[in-house]
Amino acid sequence: MTPDTTNVLALGYEILPVLTQRRSPRAYTAQPVPTDLLHLLFTAASSSASCFGEQPWRYIVGSQAATPEAFQKILASMGGFNQVWAKDAPVLGVSVAKLTFSHDGNPNAWARHDVGQASAALAIQAAALGLQIHQMAGFSPDAIRSSFGIPADYEPVAVFTLGYPGDPAALPEALREKEVAPRVRKPLSEILFEGGWPQPKDERYDQAPV
Repeated sequence: MTPDTTNVLALGYEILPVLTQRRSPRAYTAQPVPTDLLHLLFTAASSSASCFGEQPWRYIVGSQAATPEAFQKILASMGGFNQVWAKDAPVLGVSVAKLTFSHDGNPNAWARHDVGQASAALAIQAAALGLQIHQMAGFSPDAIRSSFGIPADYEPVAVFTLGYPGDPAALPEALREKEVAPRVRKPLSEILFEGGWPQPKDERYDQAPV
């Protein structure tokens, strides 16, 4: 399948092309995502590393074509600003973290981290196949928990759209501008601290900005 080459990241080092192609679109086509392709994507998610091999990730999926009731439940949990465009995606999903270890029942403080790793693998596999996902925090975990009967020791982490990227022109103007705006990343100097935590000479702790 043809990779999505819209708004590819331009970075200081040459990394795997699929990593620069991964993005978070708001415009999708109506083309359904076949079940076997969904299974491939979540198999990629399941390949991720996890503490004690717990694999605490769980996913709920609703598609407009096959499971419209689940699709509507996930959509209803979202904030209105996300519903405006997410309603047109062919697939909606929820990532869920199992908060306790299976081998001893103790809290798993790394569960959300591991779910994030699995979702990143899902996103990269999707981009490699010409699909994209858009992960969101703008939803009600309580609504998801109630709608799907999620047990107390599991926590909804994020919701996401999944599908084939569409034409940004179909979006409202404000969203269209975000869709086509250049994608940038912080320089390494702001995120990579080799040898220890930085102590900028010009930082004044007694004059912190409000």
